[in-house]
Amino acid sequence: MATGKYLFIVSMDVTPDKEALFNEVYDEHIGFIRKVPGVHGVTRAKTEPAAVMIGGEKKPLTGDGEPAYTAIYELDSPDILLGKAWQDAVEAGRWASQVRPHTSNRRHILRKLL
Repeated sequence: MATGKYLFIVSMDVTPDKEALFNEVYDEHIGFIRKVPGVHGVTRAKTEPAAVMIGGEKKPLTGDGEPAYTAIYELDSPDILLGKAWQDAVEAGRWASQVRPHTSNRRHILRKLL
């Protein structure tokens, strides 16, 4: 159960030759972001092939065109994303220089919990 009032969802792909570095540095990266006031948690996920039964029919969950990696940040307010603490956190460590240039198909969206 999310403790924040908003979910900031960030998805992206990474070049295959940088995938190990991506995962190593992303864990460091979210450590900086977790320290930002108003951020309550971060969950990371990677797309996996699967299927679902709908109306008695098996439907593949392909994720065609969707980024492979997603991080979900639990926030108190959308204003956190514009604050200095957030700006400093997303630029801290090795993420900005060593990993961000190797990402693509980036998507950012904010959802308010109902």
